[in-house]
Amino acid sequence: MPGRRRNVEVFSLSFLDCICCGFGAIILLLVMTQFARPARLEDSHRDLQAQVRDLQQQLHVIRGESVDLQRQLRGRIDLRERERQKLAHLSGDLSSVQGQYAASQERAAVVNHVERELVGAHQKLSAEMLRLLQGQVRPATAAIGGIPIDSEYLIFVVDTSSSMTAGHWDANLAIIDEILGMYPHVRGMQVMNDQGIYLFADTKGRWLQDTPAERAQIRSRARHWNAFSRSNPVPGMEEAIRTYWASDRRVGLFVLGDEFTGDSIQAALDTISRLNKPDASGRRAMRIHAIGFPEAPGMSAYTSIRFSALMRLVCEQNNGTFVGLIQ
Repeated sequence: MPGRRRNVEVFSLSFLDCICCGFGAIILLLVMTQFARPARLEDSHRDLQAQVRDLQQQLHVIRGESVDLQRQLRGRIDLRERERQKLAHLSGDLSSVQGQYAASQERAAVVNHVERELVGAHQKLSAEMLRLLQGQVRPATAAIGGIPIDSEYLIFVVDTSSSMTAGHWDANLAIIDEILGMYPHVRGMQVMNDQGIYLFADTKGRWLQDTPAERAQIRSRARHWNAFSRSNPVPGMEEAIRTYWASDRRVGLFVLGDEFTGDSIQAALDTISRLNKPDASGRRAMRIHAIGFPEAPGMSAYTSIRFSALMRLVCEQNNGTFVGLIQ
């Protein structure tokens, strides 16, 4: 019908279809965009928990290492303190030893000085006695300079160390000549060094004949004698007594030296006394005399003082005489 309008309905079936399709599309988009997010959140949560556990383990390890380091540090501090205390004790001991050494050096110097004065006084008295006795008839066996000359055999035990050969050898040979001059004739002689090494190696156990030629040979060979020595006269005295001791012999044993480096003076005295046995009257078959030389320049007087102390007692116990020389 012309001119007649049609009534249009806004909310028709087609409009509703369009609206539903649009809402459906929006829901579909929402579903598609939120699908993977929960899984990623869960994974990230697990990763964070693992990192936390790793960090906690590392923290425990670091704490343990820190405790060990602190323990080591305390140990080092304690060790350093102990070492410091030990060093302080050692410093004190060193000071004490140095003080004792200085005191012993002073005592040794004083003893040596007194000893030299006594020896000088003894020599002056001996010279005065000789002067007073001049012109008097002397028995053939009387003492000269305090040394009895009643021996029938002579043995010389000579220190051949460098301190003697380098510093006193000419004086040593001159004294041997003087001693031989005191005995114009004896039944036998022998010469060895402080270690028992013989001047004439092939004469061990035998006596050298007392002739002018033999005495000259002794002087000649002794001038260049260079035998091994320990600056200890005890082995030489032991060798002389063991080899040549006899109860029916009168033997004069002369020891010439400047040092005693042995361990014990008392042990040496006991050994010599045991070997040189006395007879029923108390007389010993060997008279032991000694000539003590001063220490070499630059050397300590300690071993020289020990030699003097040893030989004084040996001579006293064995009916001999000790003579100490001064520079």
